[in-house]
Amino acid sequence: MPLSFNKRLKEICEKKDNRLCIGLDVDPDKFPKGMSSSFDSMENFLKDVIDGTIDFCPIYKPNFAFYERFGFEGYALLERIVDYISGRSIVIADAKRGDIGNTSTQYARSIFENMGCDAITISPYMGRDSINPFITYKDKGTFILALTSNKSAVEIQDDENDSCPLYERVIKIATELNLNDNIGLVVGANNIQLMSKIRKISNDLPWLVPGIGVQGGNLEKSVSISNHNGIGIINVSRDILYAGNGSIKEIIESAQRYTKKIRSLTCNLMNY
Repeated sequence: MPLSFNKRLKEICEKKDNRLCIGLDVDPDKFPKGMSSSFDSMENFLKDVIDGTIDFCPIYKPNFAFYERFGFEGYALLERIVDYISGRSIVIADAKRGDIGNTSTQYARSIFENMGCDAITISPYMGRDSINPFITYKDKGTFILALTSNKSAVEIQDDENDSCPLYERVIKIATELNLNDNIGLVVGANNIQLMSKIRKISNDLPWLVPGIGVQGGNLEKSVSISNHNGIGIINVSRDILYAGNGSIKEIIESAQRYTKKIRSLTCNLMNY
């Protein structure tokens, strides 16, 4: 019997002794001066990043917007990058899909069956029928947006006048639906107090934690809270992909520095 997605996620994190997720948000506008912005250059850049980090990076997360902006050529590039990783690490499609059940079924078929991604981020705003088509793929993961890292998220997700804020209702639904052990939560690193509360009520679900690096989230506390009674995946995009002078050497070194910190913090947590 194949492993559930959440068990597979834990297994590869333990195998590579890491909780790092590198965001493959390719943006030629941020390439070093003189570097071509052609599709060949973007593809070679992404493959160089993968080649330099895949031995220690368990998860990659391409944000679909950075590919879809280029139309069919960008989508084809995204498909080639997923194929290039080819099961050596987990690929989370940062697509933030979520619609009525019939539409979500097509999104799930596209991203899981056609593209071959291992997991997806989705918005639960339209309720359970927007989630169900994704979680029927027992070997695929679904990370549901609970409390995101953007500044205006609190306007909807954590209204202080609401006795049961939206993020709590989302977590309740997620834990109830996790019958196939393939649901996780997206929990931003920007509100430590709420992260601690969420860990207590999220029933050991794995987390995908954005907001580290450029957005200012606290790495030490995020690793500690998110990996307490569960797996916490620390997503870093710009702070790795466009580190230093933008050279592959600087990018790999930044990924290695994050890995070293995450390993140290995780080890301390396990020994606590």
